[in-house]
Amino acid sequence: MGSRKEIGYIVGDGIGVDIMPVVLAIVDSAVAKSYDEMRSILWREIFVGEKAIARGGEALSDIALQKIKDIKICLKGPLRTPKNSNFVSLTVELRQRLDLYACVRPVKYFSGIPAQIRRPEKLNIVIFRENTEDVYQGIEFKAGTAQAEQLRSFLGAVYGKHIKVGSGIGIKSISRECSERIMRAAIKSALKNKRKSVCIVHNGIIMKYTEGAFKDWCYGVAKSFDFKDKIVLESDILKGVDPKDKLIIKDREAEVMFREILLKPQEFDVICCPNLVGDYLSEACLAQVGGPGLAHSANINYEEKIAVFEPSHGTIDKYAGQNKVNPSSMLLSAVMMLNYLEFHEAADLIVYALEKTLMQKRMTHDIARFVNGAELLSCSEFGRAVIENMRK
Repeated sequence: MGSRKEIGYIVGDGIGVDIMPVVLAIVDSAVAKSYDEMRSILWREIFVGEKAIARGGEALSDIALQKIKDIKICLKGPLRTPKNSNFVSLTVELRQRLDLYACVRPVKYFSGIPAQIRRPEKLNIVIFRENTEDVYQGIEFKAGTAQAEQLRSFLGAVYGKHIKVGSGIGIKSISRECSERIMRAAIKSALKNKRKSVCIVHNGIIMKYTEGAFKDWCYGVAKSFDFKDKIVLESDILKGVDPKDKLIIKDREAEVMFREILLKPQEFDVICCPNLVGDYLSEACLAQVGGPGLAHSANINYEEKIAVFEPSHGTIDKYAGQNKVNPSSMLLSAVMMLNYLEFHEAADLIVYALEKTLMQKRMTHDIARFVNGAELLSCSEFGRAVIENMRK
């Protein structure tokens, strides 16, 4: 009997009840086929969201958070924020309470997926999006409230910054600490996975003291003692410096990046950015490779070694419990988890079987409606098809 890895899972709300059982079955099959009995997974359910409330608990309890901290690795379904809760978002609250500062979102094309772009396979990037500050902090004051008016008056009286009466006000903060640690994570990942470049994406020309500072702090990390011998600046290459297979560090203004990622996607590899820019950019990139059906992500604290892997879509309530939706986003999040655990053979097997299934035009409704001659499968049927296509 080999080793068993304990992993937590959160079923989630809405379509979580459809996709989670399918994904757990695929992962177990891939691990069994890849390692016989030498490796296996011991799944531990953690109750968060409506399932936790139905059991008489809180939507996000200290007990659930502690279980994630203890187990370290968790596969999470989509969560619905309960009405009348103090949370802006249950998922955001979970990330912030666990300080999961790195939102890691790979975006690449998978064979068999219909895409509007002529050469979608040219895009193969990993976005490192800062996950704890910027507008993600949710520091906002509703227009017309006493707090908004007090802040508006204070900014005018003390700093000479005049905001129109009746304005809603939000605060955007970006710190050196959080900027440096997300850049450090991006560089380490790029070096480990033999990527060619890290591009810092920002809106620093307009927001000099937040996103401009983010850019400067990220460059500072790249030039630090830990990395200075392993990187080369794009600006130096343009002056004639030989990169010598070193990791290239560059930056782009956000509006320039949205253009270049469409026109020359092959020039980008790992991307490091503040929260809001990363949110917009990842969604735009997903559109280039076929849309959100395969959108997957991880939220990680590399120092504490806590990682939560989740699909990037929501609860999609109108399809909940109908055994209809595409489980691929959750499945590819599980693939990220397996690679994080260095179960690389199992991860590769799932990707192989998934692409083979898609190439056979065996698809769920979200993709099948765009593909001539597609065989329409339910969520569970699609899962069984992926398992059938696994080769040992």
